[in-house]
Amino acid sequence: MSETVANRKKSRLQIRYRGRSAQVWIYLGKMLRMFIYQNDWKVLPMAALIAGLVGMVIRTRLFVTMEGTLMGAFALVMVCIWNGCFNSIQVICRERDVIKREHRSGMHISSYIRAHMIYQALLCLLQTAVTIYITLMVGVKYEGPGLVTPFLIVDFGISMFLIAYASDMLALWISSLSKSTTTAMTIMPFVLIFQLVFSGGMMSLPAWTNSITPLTISNPALKVLATQSNYNSRPVMTVWNTLNGMKDREVSATVTLGQAMDLLQKEDNPFISDFRAMELSGSITVGNLLDGVAESPEVQAHREDSHTFTSTVGGIVDMIGADRVKDLLQNGIAEASQIPDYEYTTENVVEYWLRLILFVIVFAALSIITLEFIDRDRR
Repeated sequence: MSETVANRKKSRLQIRYRGRSAQVWIYLGKMLRMFIYQNDWKVLPMAALIAGLVGMVIRTRLFVTMEGTLMGAFALVMVCIWNGCFNSIQVICRERDVIKREHRSGMHISSYIRAHMIYQALLCLLQTAVTIYITLMVGVKYEGPGLVTPFLIVDFGISMFLIAYASDMLALWISSLSKSTTTAMTIMPFVLIFQLVFSGGMMSLPAWTNSITPLTISNPALKVLATQSNYNSRPVMTVWNTLNGMKDREVSATVTLGQAMDLLQKEDNPFISDFRAMELSGSITVGNLLDGVAESPEVQAHREDSHTFTSTVGGIVDMIGADRVKDLLQNGIAEASQIPDYEYTTENVVEYWLRLILFVIVFAALSIITLEFIDRDRR
């Protein structure tokens, strides 16, 4: 009997003084067993379900128009943040008492967090693969080359993994701060709302928030996906669709003859310039004819006469040229809506990746620092 007790003490001492690297592998094995036996694997089918629902919404918009691309990028960002946060929001607080006992018997907090970093990275990698696969199946097309790798789908995968992993480390830190799973799950919705509101891309924010948005994971996350989607080169469809939906609405206007003639002489207007350049016969153009008419005494005498005309929006568009109006609205407004942060460059992508990696490092370090004080919990 005494020999058995002595063997147990010897075994405990060996575990107590085992090195940091060895402890990492011990805890990693424990986490993998929890993945299988405590149903942590359920995060994968949940990721597939969320990816399928979001993918069906964005499949006809992402990579098509400016507004659709930004909306699709934002939706994917929130999917990744959701996945990452719910991977680890309960993992520490649910076994806080166990961590305290093991820490008192020689466990290194740094080894414990390093093991979590490896385990959570593998989990985020699996979720990213599931998300991309499911969105592909429902019709999202990641076509074309990437800015960093030869394939856009690989670039997108790296970005989505880093977004999920940074969110995972944020939730890990919150879990280390929380004394119970109830507290952690109460905090989590506020974290998600904060990420949504202060992403800096989907909502118009006051100037005072400029110092807050860089502190959110969603800010570089949205920027990197919008950059990789080549947001700045996409057309804007909203204005044209709105105008096209009003084509049967009647409009009326009252103008003087002088105003109409002055308008027809403005060559800086692309519509009027093209109209004036039309040839009537030989070398005579519409512009030559209009200029001659405008200078005639009869027209000058009636410049102040007013005339009211009534037409439909569609009639005016047809008179100018539907294709011309559509092109002006799509490309002209798109050019004015370009955002430098979304410029399609490798430098932008690498910068946003580095910012996400920095979030991973900072939140992992904060988790270690927080858990080093776990012995101060009330016993």
